[in-house]
Amino acid sequence: MADLNLNLHPKQNFALDTEATEVLYGGAAGGGKSHLMRVAAIIWCSMIPGLQVYMFRRIRDDLTKNHVEGPKGYRGMLMPWTPSFARLVGDEIRFWNGSKIFLCHCKDEDDVYKYFGAEIHVLLIDELTHFTEKMYRLLRSRVRMVGMSDKIPAAWRDRFPRILCGSNPGNIGHHFVKKFFVDGAASYDIRQMDKAEGGMKRQFIRAVLEDNPSMSEEDPDYEMKLEGLGSDALVKALRWGDWDVVEGAYFDKWNRGKHVVRPFELDKHLVRFMSGDWGSAKPFSFGWWAVLSDAIKVENDAGVPFWLPRGCMVRYREWYGCKPGQEDVGLKLDAEEVGRGLVEREPATEKIDYRVLDPAAFTEDGGRSIEQRMNMGSKIAKDGRPTNRAMIFRKADNARVASRGHLSGWDQVRGRLNGDHEGRPMMVFFSSCLDSIRTIPALMHDKNRPEDVDTNGEDHAADDVRYGANSRPWARDKPQQKKQTDRSYTSGAKDDDDSWRTVGG
Repeated sequence: MADLNLNLHPKQNFALDTEATEVLYGGAAGGGKSHLMRVAAIIWCSMIPGLQVYMFRRIRDDLTKNHVEGPKGYRGMLMPWTPSFARLVGDEIRFWNGSKIFLCHCKDEDDVYKYFGAEIHVLLIDELTHFTEKMYRLLRSRVRMVGMSDKIPAAWRDRFPRILCGSNPGNIGHHFVKKFFVDGAASYDIRQMDKAEGGMKRQFIRAVLEDNPSMSEEDPDYEMKLEGLGSDALVKALRWGDWDVVEGAYFDKWNRGKHVVRPFELDKHLVRFMSGDWGSAKPFSFGWWAVLSDAIKVENDAGVPFWLPRGCMVRYREWYGCKPGQEDVGLKLDAEEVGRGLVEREPATEKIDYRVLDPAAFTEDGGRSIEQRMNMGSKIAKDGRPTNRAMIFRKADNARVASRGHLSGWDQVRGRLNGDHEGRPMMVFFSSCLDSIRTIPALMHDKNRPEDVDTNGEDHAADDVRYGANSRPWARDKPQQKKQTDRSYTSGAKDDDDSWRTVGG
């Protein structure tokens, strides 16, 4: 009897063996997500008697073409082992041990109700962005496993029930998939979600074409086909799996591989400053920046090294006042609480050269301004003792678009994102600055004023960044090492010889 070909590449194996129970695998086209799902379903069904796996595509024809037919479809994969191992009967694959794979589709939103009585042990969704958020939430609510614990191998008991999805960026579900899986966490991080978000262990596993060597072997021209899509946005999305690409985005040059870097140690002598956008009912946003004095090599969040030039602004810390799980809803903290929170997040030994704040925070309407109250709050700790600190801000330059005597604030940001003459970025974000990374690429043009950002979007971090770019940050030269002179003569020098031995120079 022939062997089943269940070979996986390392990234696919990582997804198969992860401890997470709600996983999105993918990004770029050709990353091997469909093959991973079929292999995972067969392995889990063969190892767990009575397992019920539901595999979904939005359109029935896509389900058949991508997962049933062809040499790598279920029919071809299982051919050497049928009928004793598994049989394809209608829309079911029935295994000898009572496990089943149900092949399902949901063309319309109401179609999900056909599965409302199902007990789904494993939910597989191919091309999740073809589904709506409502469809996904309803299907996820059916994922449960009652009375099966004794059938699951001991090493797997914390990994079931589970969800494995695959998708490329784009389509109708792009924003909810990005919000659920990509935003708010680095790739491969496992997050325990609360009950309102399903209560599972969620993970995003970024995969690109290079993670699936089989594709280049089977179709050597596949990469060129992706590069030749004709739209820069489509190339970024499908060739590189860039979830920040949005057609019509205001910052269309945003590139996660270029603008998001792994945190690195910053020299103490660098110019450091803070920028802030006030908010209460809406989120506030504060960022800490350093300005590089020399070119340095860093890594993006995928581990690819590249160079940053002198003068590059590095956003190394931020505080974004948004309610967890609720976009664009503020924490409703008062100004004193925000001042205290800023002090708590900033080490006392950290020297900040200046701070700029939303000019609206300086307005005095019969009482102290928000800026003054923030300053007061920064001086007093939660326990009432003095902090010996003070958050003193100056008014930020609020120029948004070009006007008389003003450069465009957004052009300052765009220019820095575009980079220097060698294409090296002049503004980057530590991968820990989750909310600026989440919101800035999603901003759109104002339909009535195309040169400006649509303020109906979540623009608070972008405003904070604009204030920082408009603050005219400069690069401080690296301190020169002081030369120490040893007042002993060099060998053979005469008393009147000025050939002193210099230490450290």
